[in-house]
Order: sequence, then C-alpha cells, then structure tokens
Amino acid sequence: MSETVLGVRGLKTHFFTRGGVAKAVDGIDFALERGTIMGLVGESGSGKSITGFSLMGLVDPPGQIVDGSIRFRGEELVGASEERLRRLRGARIAMIFQDPMMTLNPVLRIDTQMIEAIEAHEKVPERVARDRCVRALAKVGIPSPEERLNNYPHQFSGGMRQRVAIAIALLHNPDLIIADEPTTALDVTIQAQILHEIRKLARETGTALIWITHDLAVVAGLADHVSVMYGGRIVEQGTTEAVVERPRHPYTRGLIDSVPSHNARGVPLRQIPGMAPSLLDMPKGCAFRPRCPSAGELCFEEPSTTEIEPGRRLRCFYPLEASS
Repeated sequence: MSETVLGVRGLKTHFFTRGGVAKAVDGIDFALERGTIMGLVGESGSGKSITGFSLMGLVDPPGQIVDGSIRFRGEELVGASEERLRRLRGARIAMIFQDPMMTLNPVLRIDTQMIEAIEAHEKVPERVARDRCVRALAKVGIPSPEERLNNYPHQFSGGMRQRVAIAIALLHNPDLIIADEPTTALDVTIQAQILHEIRKLARETGTALIWITHDLAVVAGLADHVSVMYGGRIVEQGTTEAVVERPRHPYTRGLIDSVPSHNARGVPLRQIPGMAPSLLDMPKGCAFRPRCPSAGELCFEEPSTTEIEPGRRLRCFYPLEASS
C-alpha cells in the first residue's frame, strides 16, 4: 500500500498589501506519495513558488496562510511552532532554490557548509559528517568529491553549484524535497543530467519530490503526476501521461502548444494571448476567461473542481474534448 507523505487541503496563502489582498494561493488540494514526483506547472505569478514556501513555513509578512491544511506524514504543519518547523526544514523537508547561491555562502568552503547542515540536526563526529558529505556529492555526479569539498562556490560551474545544492538537500535523506525551478538557468545538457539524477534519486531513496516549473516539456520527462496552476488555483491535475497527451483545460493546452518543439519550422510560435492577471485585480469568474478561446457565458461564474475520471481533476465549464 502506498504511503502518503504530504496531503494539502484547501490551502490559502494571501498577501495583505496597501493595494488590497493578493490571493497568491487560493484553495488548492493535492497529495503526494512516497517516491513519487509531482510537477507543479504554470506561468510566473500563478502561485507555484508561494505554494512551495507555504509548505516550508517560509511565508513572511504581509503574506499569511489564512486557511487550509498541510499534513506531513500525518502531522499538521499549519499553525505549527517555528521551532518545530525549523527542526523539519533541511532534515525531513528540504528545498532546492532556482539560484544555488541562495543556498551556498560564497565565503565558506563547501565542506564547512555541508557539515554545518548536518550538525544543525544531528550530533555526529566530524569524520562521519565529512564521509556523508563525500557520498552526497558523489551521488549527484560530482567528480573527485573529496577534493571538491575543499573548494569555494565560485570554483564550481553553475551546473556543479546546483548539484552541490541538491547534495545538501539530500544529506538527511528527507521525506520530501521541493525544487523551485532549479534548472532554469542551466544549459540543456546540464539540465538533462540533473533531471536524470533527480529521477534516479527519488526512485532509489523513496523521497517524494515537488518540481516547480513553467516548462511542461521538463515535467513530461520527469514527473509521475502534474498539477497545473493559474491565478493561485490548480486548474488541472492528473498523471503526466494523461495531462500532457490529453489536456482538457484550455490553459494546459495553451502551455503545451507554446513549447517550440510543437511548432512546425517557419511557422510563428503559438502563444497564449494576453498576460496573466494581477492577483490584486482578478477577473470575475474563471481567472483564465479573458485569455481563453473556449470561454462562454458560464465562465463569469467561478468553476468548481470536478473529478472527470479517477485521479483526474479539472476546473472548467467548457473542457476540451478528450481526444484533442
């Protein structure tokens, strides 16, 4: 029987600003099982990263989780003390950021940073901690890991720094890793290598992974399940194969069509018209209505989430045909 690592129900994270309330995350639901990878996909401003920060308990004022539940291995995290969250972060729940220099201190050697990460949660001899660091670097494909431990971050390439950040996330064999677009700034070859390593590590260690990205092409080759976000809400969920091969929400279809490989040579790149709405000035009804080619009268009302088939959920009054 599968073990549920994370269960999110009705999560709402709002930002109370002078201009009004920005509903960055506005009632989302999903569950993640051990050893599975979920892609969280959407344009900038859709609420993906704030979802990740909410799960980590890293939302700062004026942001606030106003409703919902985050259950991690059966334990409720919404309302948990900062001390409890600090004990979980890095040990049981880890995060990999888009820029590895957000993780790495430029003036400290890699061994110092990795050993400190271990000692923050465990009391182990330095030799044991160092051996664990060497194994973690080797696991993510860094050559001569014992020697590279003595280097500073600037002595690594961008791809290697990101591998170090991933290695730090793996030091305590966490139950959950949240990866916030960690390969966006890397070239395609390095990106492919890191995606391969991540997929292999999730299978070998049983770690559950949330991969936050705007790129459905990356998710197609990595994730088991996909949740598509728009305007702070999840508009389509399902297995990767189902969502990518048979998208039912017009927004999902638009994301897929805008991938360059889906366009013929010499034909202008297809794109979703318009821009994502401001979270301070959301359109009435369905947030995607002003940009949607399928919009109709019903779209001036707020669509609810329906399960159109087992494991497949959708928020849309006019879904695309299953064969499209």
